[in-house]
Amino acid sequence: MNHRIRTALGLALAAGLLAACVPIPLPSIPGISRPSKPPPISDRRIDVNGYCSQTEEDGFREQATLTVADNNVNAMQWQLWVGRRGSCQFDLSTFQQTKRRPSIELRERYGNCTLMVWQDPRRVTLAHANCEAHCTPGIYEEAWPVMFDPQTGQCARNAR
Repeated sequence: MNHRIRTALGLALAAGLLAACVPIPLPSIPGISRPSKPPPISDRRIDVNGYCSQTEEDGFREQATLTVADNNVNAMQWQLWVGRRGSCQFDLSTFQQTKRRPSIELRERYGNCTLMVWQDPRRVTLAHANCEAHCTPGIYEEAWPVMFDPQTGQCARNAR
């Protein structure tokens, strides 16, 4: 094969490979949009004197006390059970409040566990992140947040 033809084929191949790397814009379909990001947590004052104790049909059980005044956590004890397989336990004495707004954050003093409290119109939620050490091994993925009714302080309906 001639040197010129070989060079031309090499350049054509290189151009084809480069062209394959360029993203092709996809046409947009009217009426269909990308999912939007969830809205940010609204910055609202949190005041709750909560006590939630309930047992679900599937054996999930929780008992939690949460007292918050003007976004300051004054009391928190929370234990939940995943059937008979195990439990998780949290106590305010091992945490330090590090954030007040827009949501409350409690960080474990000597660990990676973080507890978060936020409020929407229907409930005050107490949730956890990176808290496997507070739970019986093997159940952490099933350890759901606890939710309080902001008006009564009792367990919020349809909490799970």
